[in-house]
Amino acid sequence: MRALTELVQLRPVLAAESVFRSQTRADHVIAVLEGVVGLGSIGPQGQFHLERSAHGPAWLDISSAWVGQGHTQDAQAMGPALLLELPVKSLRPLLHRYPDLQDRFMLALAQTVQSLTGVTHDLMAKDAQKRLISWLLQRMAAPAGEVALRERKRELAAQLAITPETLSRLLRQLMAAGLIEVKGYSIKLLKLADLRALAQA
Repeated sequence: MRALTELVQLRPVLAAESVFRSQTRADHVIAVLEGVVGLGSIGPQGQFHLERSAHGPAWLDISSAWVGQGHTQDAQAMGPALLLELPVKSLRPLLHRYPDLQDRFMLALAQTVQSLTGVTHDLMAKDAQKRLISWLLQRMAAPAGEVALRERKRELAAQLAITPETLSRLLRQLMAAGLIEVKGYSIKLLKLADLRALAQA
């Protein structure tokens, strides 16, 4: 931990500040310690199109620097945030010296790949309602059956590849069917068996 701590670089960013740009050379693995950073693309007029968000603590880009390529997306702070950056050039020797640390990074990479593979499958194979239900089931806190919403509506809609208006409509439909109950920033899943059947239909 001491060796790793010596490499850590902390970087505070302000709301709407660019964290990194796509295709720029990546030489650090980057995590969000506090706050929220959006990943997406910056349009020709400078507008940021959100595709997904990372809520700290979470890895923001743990892969690009290892392959010596540029970042695959643009990243922008959704509010004040604190980033952790580790230079791969200095990190690489540590992984050889400390096998446990190497295993941790391998696990983090594998979890990232697994998560993105699942997202890709859902986008290709499921309609909007199924994607929303799957998202809710994955984030449900057992045994209470509740989902605490950390994302704003537009952030969640972007993750599901739908518009905020479509998200609101889908939530109303699930509420009208007696499947969920929305209270502020919490969603209670009422009929788990029915929701699971809809997600797999």
